[in-house]
Amino acid sequence: MMVSNVVVYGFSVAAARLLVPAELGALTALLGILLIGNVLSLGLQAATARRLSVAPEQADDVVAVVQRVMLVAGGVAGCAVALSTVALTPILKLDTYWAVVLCGLTLVPLTVMGAAAGVAQGSSRWRALSAIYVANGLGRLVGGVVALLIEPSATSAMIGILVGAFAPVVVGLPVMRAHGHTGEVISRRPFVAEAFLGTHALLAYFVLSSLDALIARNRFDEHVSGLYAAGLILTKAALFMPQFISVVLFPDLARATSTAAKVRAAGLVAAFGAAAVAATWLLQPVALAVVGGSQYEEVQGRLWLFALSGSVLAVVHLLVFDALARHSHGVTALLWVGAAAVLAISYGFDLHLTGLVVTVTCVSASVAVASWFLPQRRPRQTV
Repeated sequence: MMVSNVVVYGFSVAAARLLVPAELGALTALLGILLIGNVLSLGLQAATARRLSVAPEQADDVVAVVQRVMLVAGGVAGCAVALSTVALTPILKLDTYWAVVLCGLTLVPLTVMGAAAGVAQGSSRWRALSAIYVANGLGRLVGGVVALLIEPSATSAMIGILVGAFAPVVVGLPVMRAHGHTGEVISRRPFVAEAFLGTHALLAYFVLSSLDALIARNRFDEHVSGLYAAGLILTKAALFMPQFISVVLFPDLARATSTAAKVRAAGLVAAFGAAAVAATWLLQPVALAVVGGSQYEEVQGRLWLFALSGSVLAVVHLLVFDALARHSHGVTALLWVGAAAVLAISYGFDLHLTGLVVTVTCVSASVAVASWFLPQRRPRQTV
């Protein structure tokens, strides 16, 4: 996952180099849509991994259910996002309706990838899971960069990302085929219900973590939104780098009967975050070079704030996955409250670049604290 995240991060850096600030702001908004739309894939992955973790003896039948659900889920997610282009294109000041449609099409292979990743994760097949993640990162880097070299625009980048999204599908399908159906047909309804609840929680999380990219594109002029997009490269780096902790420890969290696993995981994520913020503060010229160079110099002194925002969101991400592992969804309401607070503050006050990133950081920290003290439930051991 770290290799995959570095590779995806490489695409963001390449996009910052190849695109002018206005186009980078548009691409960042599109990636925010893709991130939010991908929650169905992640919800499918989490539900699959939890069920295989707590009932490995039913693996073949669980995988059979996943296979029946994944294509329908991908089609639903893709169509929903593609149809939203009518509203999102003018809101995000995009030049063409096709950009959001391409986001929707990309969600179909990404949902299949989520199902395969859930099977590998739940059965602790770490090499297979690693291959899926690395293929996803390389697919985005190669497809996206080649498309940008052909035509440096946000829409061109989305075409490359769509093509690259099929790489993890090719790598992950053998994981699904490794399980033979026993002939026993189990109901899809409990699995679909769990996947829906997980998707709802992850949707709330990714709305909270991606909302500022959309707000910046809508509220600021194109140049300032491009500066904010450059800062978000560090936010996403600090957010995604430690996510392997949530993935690797997810089966342990699903089986845990105490808070020890959560404390250990949260401590590791916080340590990664502290290192990211310190490095960004101490090495500001290097951080500026990473996010795009001198054309983004105006934001150099504030890059550490973006790293801090991503670090806090990484802790929230860990707590969301802990709740999913325990089949406890009370955290979802907190995430929606946090997203509503960011939206209200952003449009209720005349915030500029610094004000927006500080708002996201403070609201996310409040959500993390509240999530930590939610009543604990013992994980459900049935499927």
